[in-house]
Amino acid sequence: MVLKRSKQREAIKSFLMTRKDHPTADVVYSHVREEFPNISLGTVYRNLTLLSDIGEILRIRVGDGVDHFDATVTPHYHFICSECGGVIDLDLDSLNQINEIANANFDGYIQGHVTYFYGTCPECTKAKAKHLS
Repeated sequence: MVLKRSKQREAIKSFLMTRKDHPTADVVYSHVREEFPNISLGTVYRNLTLLSDIGEILRIRVGDGVDHFDATVTPHYHFICSECGGVIDLDLDSLNQINEIANANFDGYIQGHVTYFYGTCPECTKAKAKHLS
């Protein structure tokens, strides 16, 4: 798909490339609005959806009702903090053997998987420990 060049879309993607915390559309909007004061939240949502649909960014749905966005489109895993709701990349070797295990008792063909890990992030763990001491 060939897209007409858009400075706003490029700003959205550039911002996401600087982040590792998988911001929401509201966070992206707040940042991009600094450069484009007249941009609407709807325009940000439409561009995030378009970039996600064409595979230039990832849309991450972790069950909190809010989409998070990631400029890293290569396969990788995410950690979701059950305390603060933060979504961070997890440095982990590929778990592709899961596909083989799942395929063993499945009549179709499994192409891939999405795996989220849940728990408490380092910052929340430190805060909780500080509060308990």
